[in-house]
Amino acid sequence: MTTGVRRRMGVEERRQQLIGVALELFSRRSPDEVSIDEIASAAGISRPLVYHYFPGKLSLYEAALKRASEDLAARFVEPPEGPLAGRLLRVMARFFDFVDEHGPGFAALMRGGPAVGSSATNALVDSVRQAAYDQILAHLKVTEPPARLELAVRSWISLAESTALIWLDGRRIPRTELEAQLVHDLAALIAVSAAYDDEMGALLRRILKDEPADGPFADLVGRLITLAS
Repeated sequence: MTTGVRRRMGVEERRQQLIGVALELFSRRSPDEVSIDEIASAAGISRPLVYHYFPGKLSLYEAALKRASEDLAARFVEPPEGPLAGRLLRVMARFFDFVDEHGPGFAALMRGGPAVGSSATNALVDSVRQAAYDQILAHLKVTEPPARLELAVRSWISLAESTALIWLDGRRIPRTELEAQLVHDLAALIAVSAAYDDEMGALLRRILKDEPADGPFADLVGRLITLAS
């Protein structure tokens, strides 16, 4: 009969394990509700050993948030191929996958709270927003955005966050409908700006020119025409 021998982890390996355990627990409940004792138990180590690797829960939360923020930012990356609306739909599907997987942690982060109010966590959230902003501009093929476009894209990013939070509270609207609606929302924000600005009008015409007749943007135009008639 043989007995298993528990392998001793290196410092960085143990830190990464604890970050993974914390992320898993934060995906089920708000970080404020998860104790160091729970994290230690789930990792199979003692509470003092957790403090050996992290000074406190906030430092562990910040490390977990850093990993999660890198994951979320990566979900906005999409190859610049094919119609814009189709690319954005794939981005939104990955965004909602993240929200679905990390619901309580995502909600606590965006709504604020004792565990997430540090300057480090706020900087990480801002970095995700900036990454999303940069990716959307890349999809639009714009390197120096005019003020109205910056306003439209940053407003849309805030709208996506708010939409995800509302969806988490009961999931009363089908996810796929919200994903399509957010793609339409970006087009609508650009269209409204185009009504006031020739440069935005040229951008909108360029976007629509490359869209298929059966694509999401064409669907939005069709819906609006039906409402107006």
